[in-house]
Amino acid sequence: MNKTRQQHLLRWLKSQTGHGKRWLRLSLVLGLVSALVVVCQAWLLATLLQSLIVEHRPRETLLVPFILLLSCFLLRAVLAWLREKVGFECGRAIRATLRQRVLDRLGALGPAWIKGKPAGSWATLLLEQIEEMQDYYSRYLPQMLLALFVPCFILIALFPVNWAAALILLCTAPLIPLFMALVGMGAADANRRNFLALARLSGHFLDRLRGLETLRLFHRAEAETESIRAASEDFRQRTMEVLRLAFLSSAVLEFFASLSIAVVAVYFGFSYLGELNFGHYGSGVTLFAGFLALILAPEFFQPLRDLGAFYHAKAQAVGGADSLETFLTSSDTQAHERGDRVIDLQHGLTVRAKDLQVLSPEGQVLAGPLSFTLASGQRVALVGQSGAGKSSLLNALSGFLPYQGSLQINGVELRELDPAFWQQQLAWVGQNPHLPASTLRQNIVMGGNEEHEKLLRVCEQAGVTEFLPRLPAGLESETGEQASSLSVGQAQRVAVARALYKPCHLLLLDEPGASLDSHSERHVNSALLQASFNQTTLLITHQLDQLEKWDEVWLMRNGSLVQQGSHAQLLRSPGAFADLAAQRKETVE
Repeated sequence: MNKTRQQHLLRWLKSQTGHGKRWLRLSLVLGLVSALVVVCQAWLLATLLQSLIVEHRPRETLLVPFILLLSCFLLRAVLAWLREKVGFECGRAIRATLRQRVLDRLGALGPAWIKGKPAGSWATLLLEQIEEMQDYYSRYLPQMLLALFVPCFILIALFPVNWAAALILLCTAPLIPLFMALVGMGAADANRRNFLALARLSGHFLDRLRGLETLRLFHRAEAETESIRAASEDFRQRTMEVLRLAFLSSAVLEFFASLSIAVVAVYFGFSYLGELNFGHYGSGVTLFAGFLALILAPEFFQPLRDLGAFYHAKAQAVGGADSLETFLTSSDTQAHERGDRVIDLQHGLTVRAKDLQVLSPEGQVLAGPLSFTLASGQRVALVGQSGAGKSSLLNALSGFLPYQGSLQINGVELRELDPAFWQQQLAWVGQNPHLPASTLRQNIVMGGNEEHEKLLRVCEQAGVTEFLPRLPAGLESETGEQASSLSVGQAQRVAVARALYKPCHLLLLDEPGASLDSHSERHVNSALLQASFNQTTLLITHQLDQLEKWDEVWLMRNGSLVQQGSHAQLLRSPGAFADLAAQRKETVE
């Protein structure tokens, strides 16, 4: 990663502090108060030692300074605890905001965009990479300012007492950030490579885990196990490289801080032996000055040492921000194409396309040019061989894929509509049912106002009531993770019931009967055929035995609509008949 990219990512990271700014300011204030307490504590301690050793004052006369010193110890502990709490809240607020932005952007981009990467890489982006920014916001950013102000406070307190000791600290202080920068130059790049390796490993492992049965079937389990072992070993080595850089930076900082403190100690040692006689203001080098300088010297370097210890947090944050910032900014173009208009749908919904080209997120043409009219209340079955572009058209209608040309909803371009408004007008049933809520009832109602009679009616239509008595708690039964407590057919019926329950103006069906047994398929097809009369409906299907029940049949080939008409008209067309026969053969195979 070049310096320009690193600086850009650092500016981006700092620009994300909006939601944690008040916590960041509070952390800085607590750090400054803690610095003042440190100076007071050192002053009191040096005064007590001067009084006891040099002036031989009775301990009873120093009760007040002892109490104040004890109060400083307790106050420092309380301030340190508060700084940790405030820093954590700052990081938590910013991380929550970043995660929400990523989830909102993924929701806006839709499944057609998300499936371009394995699920493991998205999990790494949401969990690992954003989590690694915690220390950057909670510790590194506040420490950057404290590393500037705290040494200044100590120098202001030390210069009036002994200018030589203060000058030694002032001259040696730049060595620490200098060597910290030299050691840390490769840390951000190492972390970036580490995160890329982790994302690849996560996606690789999850994909193999999902296809475990297929791997066993083709006797590839041992080969894939060796591949995962090699990838894990590579990731281990990259992780150790990052840790080596972190330990190296800490060791360098400790060395130079210890060296600087030793120079201060040597100066006062030779001063007390009478070898050196400078640095004071005419009264000689006192024991008070020596104790004050030696007590404050470690505190002078402590903010810089802490900054060095947290420097790896900056490197981790830069490495994690690389792909995160790329994702949030690269998808801005598609997000900015969304409009904010709403339209009147009281008289139904009509879709008109002219020279429509459906594009991938990368800008490649997936289907088109297409020209068609889907009239209000019309029921259309879309058929064609695999790869013809049917699902791409549905994704474009759903608002999940960009397009060129014209795609109008009641005379308004789809890209001009408010995405949230448009999603409310759609109901969709696909090949693989997704039941994200915890219970059957919640998966059907999906947060809307529950109408009990309507709920029972759609459950009856979708065939949910057939297996409902066999569930332990009826509609309140838990579906489990990825609907594990239901069969595929049962989960698909629940998905159909959800689509029937939602009031919509456009029903999109993407092979809803695929992978179902004949009994479940009859329930699903019957319910959806009955529901298709209630709104504009577009069905993708490979099942050709019920096409005569639909108003029109559209035939797609190589991304284009080659035939549009009734089922009888298509059968009279030799080219369309050949395509239907080929699709029937593909379905059987």
